[in-house]
Amino acid sequence: MRTFNFAIRIFCTACLATALVACKADRTPQMPKKVRLAKVVVDSTQLENYKAFLKEEIEASVSKEPGVLTLYAVFEKEKPTHLTILEIYATEAAYQSHLKTTHFLKYKNGTMNMVKNLELIETDPLIPALKIK
Repeated sequence: MRTFNFAIRIFCTACLATALVACKADRTPQMPKKVRLAKVVVDSTQLENYKAFLKEEIEASVSKEPGVLTLYAVFEKEKPTHLTILEIYATEAAYQSHLKTTHFLKYKNGTMNMVKNLELIETDPLIPALKIK
């Protein structure tokens, strides 16, 4: 019985140590390998439909894809049909995988005729390890 209790204690200690290491690893900021801006101009008559597609796509990407670190869209106040999306991916492979997801393809195909202009700008972050709160 003592041997069994000792084995249980060792097992529990090992599990706790593993959990603590995993928690610490989760707090370490991930260094993004791909950061870019997508500058989009949307047809004014399709703006609300476009926003619905974009919102659904961003929410699905961030919640379902661990390699999508940030997708943050902002619309200009003076030109509400102009928006910029900050895209941050863990790796180039994560970005390439993102392009093949069902939710991204639904967005891309659904908004194809709504987008008047799209400019993709590759960037180098000033502080790559900075975590967006």
